[in-house]
Amino acid sequence: MEEVNSLFFDTYALFEIIKGSKNYENYARGISIITTKLNLLELHYALLRVKGKEEADFYFEEFNQFCVRYNDEVLKEASEFRLNNYKRDLSYIDCVGYIVARKLGVKFLTGDQQFKEFDNVEFVK
Repeated sequence: MEEVNSLFFDTYALFEIIKGSKNYENYARGISIITTKLNLLELHYALLRVKGKEEADFYFEEFNQFCVRYNDEVLKEASEFRLNNYKRDLSYIDCVGYIVARKLGVKFLTGDQQFKEFDNVEFVK
């Protein structure tokens, strides 16, 4: 098994890290996190609902340092990817993250069932 230095953490993965999920223990340290502001938006909203504003704001700031920028081509490719897989009901945010991960040459870490069979995915439930 090859050593992984960086992974793209989707919102599901970030949330599991925060929860202290046993299945995500190996991803909580020793791996470079890559994510986007869109994932932080989604995470902030989820944490507002279940943990409150203080914790949502804390984790937004905590993970903000790991956000990468992307260009308009990523958005167009994400749109095409979503259309090509419309039966899977993928979110726009996940599609952007998946395309960013591919472009950066890192795996997309998620527990979202819709991504289980895709290439370049580290699926952890």
